[in-house]
Amino acid sequence: MKAMLCTELTGPDGLRLAELPDPTIGPGQVVVGIRACGVNFADTLIVQGKYQEKPPLPFVPGGEVAGDVLAVGDRVEHLRVGQRVAALCELGGFAEQVAVDAARCAPLPDAIDYASAAGFLIAYGTSHLALTRRAKLQAGETLLVHGAAGGVGLAAVEIGALLGATVIATASSAEKLVLARRYGAAYTIDYTQEDFVERVKSITGGQGADVIYDPVGGDVFDRSLRCIAWEGRLLVIGFASGRIPQPPAGLLLVKNISVVGLYWGAYAKRDPQVLTDSLAQLFAWQAAGQLKPHISAAYPLAETGAALQSLMERRSVGKVVVMTG
Repeated sequence: MKAMLCTELTGPDGLRLAELPDPTIGPGQVVVGIRACGVNFADTLIVQGKYQEKPPLPFVPGGEVAGDVLAVGDRVEHLRVGQRVAALCELGGFAEQVAVDAARCAPLPDAIDYASAAGFLIAYGTSHLALTRRAKLQAGETLLVHGAAGGVGLAAVEIGALLGATVIATASSAEKLVLARRYGAAYTIDYTQEDFVERVKSITGGQGADVIYDPVGGDVFDRSLRCIAWEGRLLVIGFASGRIPQPPAGLLLVKNISVVGLYWGAYAKRDPQVLTDSLAQLFAWQAAGQLKPHISAAYPLAETGAALQSLMERRSVGKVVVMTG
């Protein structure tokens, strides 16, 4: 099979198209013939050696795929050869095939295409668990979403609106904010043109946002603490800015602020039922037309490096996927 192999931790330049043996299957596993693989910010980190988990070289990155079941291992009863599935694989997704635990596969409704499914699991799964399980967002609350035109950010806007929150979206251009409005943002802020702290205070009558969704970190995190409500929850999703912030404990104390982390992938090992239940709800919403992933670009497998570069340079909106054929 063809696969994009990471041979050195130099970012996208460290990837090369290689011919690798087809995956072998173990008990409780299936082999998925990959049609599409989602591209995530974590992929840009892992090929630089900057991610929480550091697999030994060489490896094939890519953590979420959609395709068809090619083979079924022993003790697998809920999947069959030929079935359309979406799957979480941690590694191995930028390839034509991958072996994955059957428990991490979800049957794919016929109404959902491969590209949409591959760009769905991590972005929507992250945002859903962050907002519902970690921040416990309630209908009628105000949700501020940073990086609102990115993969996880746009998903947070859409899910937040679906849950009944008033969504305020920040992004770096008018074009990106138009997209955020289309996905449910009631208010938008171009942070290159205006101070988001003052604007959020104005929108909320000085109260601040009840929940702040932050995949950016750095200065954005620091300034978000200046426009968060009493008993507000600040969700730590990632650090696209490159700087991991250090929250001031005194400010957290006087405003009863909660800083809440979400490492979505950890649930696959620690409590996979949480992921299963979350994805079941998300697929039901998607099949009903209540969630519509925005796929802004699709790259062929050989151009995976360019797909990663588009995320690193923050040129992409919504989700980017790699197609194998």
